[in-house]
Amino acid sequence: MGYELIITEKPNAAKKIAQALASGKPLKKNIKGVPYYEITHGNKDIVVGCAVGHLYTVAEKEKKKGWSYPVFDIQWEETGKTKKDSGYTKKYLAVLKKLAKEAKEFTIATDYDVEGEVIGLNVMRFACKQKDANRMKFSTLTKPDLMKAYDGKSKHIDWGQALAGETRHFLDWMYGINLSRALTLSIKHATGMHKILSSGRVQGPALKIIVDRERSIQEFRPEPFWDLELKGKVKDGELSALHMENPFWNKEKAAGVFEKVKPEKKGTVKNVKKSEFRQAPPTPFDLTTLQTESYRTHGISPSVTLQLAQNLYLDGAISYPRTSSQQLPPIIGYQGIIKEISKQEKYSDACAMLLSKTGLHPNNGKKTDPAHPAIYPTGTRPTMAGREMKVYDLIVRRFLATFGEAAVRETMNIEVDVKAEVFVAKGTRTKFKGWHELYGKYATQKEEELPKTAVGEDVDIIDVLMHDKETQPPKRYTQASIIKELEKKGLGTKATRSTIVDNLFQRGYVDGKAVQATNLGIKTVETLEKFSPDILDEELTRNIELEMEEIREDKKKEEEVLADAKVVLTKTLDQFKKNETKIGEKLAEASKETDREMSHIGTCPICKGNLVIKRGKFGKFIACDNYPDCSITFKLPGGALTKPMKKVCEKCGYPMIQVIRRGKRPQEVCINPECETKKIGDSAARREAEKVESGKIEKKCPKCGENLVLRRSVYGSFYGCSAYPKCKYTENIEGNGNSKS
Repeated sequence: MGYELIITEKPNAAKKIAQALASGKPLKKNIKGVPYYEITHGNKDIVVGCAVGHLYTVAEKEKKKGWSYPVFDIQWEETGKTKKDSGYTKKYLAVLKKLAKEAKEFTIATDYDVEGEVIGLNVMRFACKQKDANRMKFSTLTKPDLMKAYDGKSKHIDWGQALAGETRHFLDWMYGINLSRALTLSIKHATGMHKILSSGRVQGPALKIIVDRERSIQEFRPEPFWDLELKGKVKDGELSALHMENPFWNKEKAAGVFEKVKPEKKGTVKNVKKSEFRQAPPTPFDLTTLQTESYRTHGISPSVTLQLAQNLYLDGAISYPRTSSQQLPPIIGYQGIIKEISKQEKYSDACAMLLSKTGLHPNNGKKTDPAHPAIYPTGTRPTMAGREMKVYDLIVRRFLATFGEAAVRETMNIEVDVKAEVFVAKGTRTKFKGWHELYGKYATQKEEELPKTAVGEDVDIIDVLMHDKETQPPKRYTQASIIKELEKKGLGTKATRSTIVDNLFQRGYVDGKAVQATNLGIKTVETLEKFSPDILDEELTRNIELEMEEIREDKKKEEEVLADAKVVLTKTLDQFKKNETKIGEKLAEASKETDREMSHIGTCPICKGNLVIKRGKFGKFIACDNYPDCSITFKLPGGALTKPMKKVCEKCGYPMIQVIRRGKRPQEVCINPECETKKIGDSAARREAEKVESGKIEKKCPKCGENLVLRRSVYGSFYGCSAYPKCKYTENIEGNGNSKS
């Protein structure tokens, strides 16, 4: 007798679904470490198995020796066989194939979005040998939602979503592989140099947006202007007022007014204007606004925010984060969620405030998503710590704030007359906090309260100032604002935009916290604009996005969209090949300049030569370019991206570097291992470390039982297992200036 096989996207989702649907207790089993669950749901036997993301990937049908392009003959292949770093997926696929043999009914319970649909589709047709399956649709991994999703499951895969997703994968592969090969081979064929460059359907236009901003900054010519400021005092306090004509674009005119009022000791309050305005609560989080707000409040990059939110979703603490919706439907049960959140002490007062209201109505935004509502907390307490909790706190506070009352703010303008010259002091204060109280520390409203005064009151003039100023260039994008710009232009998807930006950093096209196009990024865009502009065409990319939406709505066929894309891409690549040598020479030159810039760390503290990053037998390190006359070297951390900071340590004067690890906050550290910043500050911890180093005491490794030894790195001192590399256990030392993480 067969069973129903439910297939989830991740192991944690399988566990949650098994627990939700089981009439009794789920029976957890595993094959070679891969978990699955046997449950009874009423009178029905169910097995819940899991994937680990994409078990199949797009690849060439016939792999040829060496690179060539264009390549369009592609197919789905097992990810574990194609990608070395995905070998672990083989055992998950093997288990699903085995479980499918005894199943008589199949249900897909992957994330309900384009990517989840593609994962489910591929597992069904390739691993389970099925043409169709049931489909569970849910936005949270809570028991009520999962039971409802199972009871209301559809009898078919969401074919529109699945085929649109498959088309996107094929298009992204065709564009990504062909354009990246073209760029890389152009350098190789022109100069013999091997340098991996990449581009893609969205990456090219995204880079051009950043480069265009950089050009605007470089081409910007500041214009001088002048501001006049009056500092004065009334009975109730001091104020600062600006001349009502500011800015003055004519220096003589500004100087004339300045000379006129500078000698004066008194002014008069000519007018006092007050006005109130209501500030509506914020709208619920979609993914983009969560990413931008997380970056603003916590400095967490968009890609890391998405990963942390995904962890919270799998933990059952929040709803599905990859959503475009800014709307919370009543069906989620506002009051029930708020009651559950109120059990967490830090939110109890805010929840009590909302629960005392007669009705709960969120300030929904305009954006919608057919698959999922806006991001919201489920009421389930997270089991996590660290940065996940920062993102969770932000999501909870935002959710509560959307139900708050409008804040009431008051603006006040005081006009001061000095010899018929009018200066205006402006201030804004909050009269009624409303939703500000619910949003807590994230509601960063500027409070500028002016002193009480009345028309006709004298103003004692403390000083009159004339400020020389210049117009400022456009601001560079941040990682958050470039994602917002891509969304505004309809480039990429909510789930892919942060990855696209990460790729630009990894390939050396952009750099910095304020995203700055590198020389390589600028030259790449300049070269492609001249010889192959289609690669950077926003409109072309946007049209493809619209076509995929038409596939989803069954207005276009997958084959039609792919055929059109092949024609356009073939034309682009033919044009590229005609100019391959010229393109390669330009890109090689830019690449060398960027490599030189990125490898220069600073001035050698011994001989005043240049410290540069070099590659040796054991990886990268810093050395002086005056070697062998100067043999100073510094270690660099493994498994991390290292960038020069172009500044020196305030403590010792040695150059600083930035160390970036995937999923970690970037660290700024001094390269000097003996720097004061790396000394163990806690005296007890320092004494213990000295005894461990001298052998007077022993500290055991909690992992393998061998002795811990004192080690030093670019981060400072730490304990490491003496059995390294067999055991890689490390332990931070309390009070260490730069803890190893």
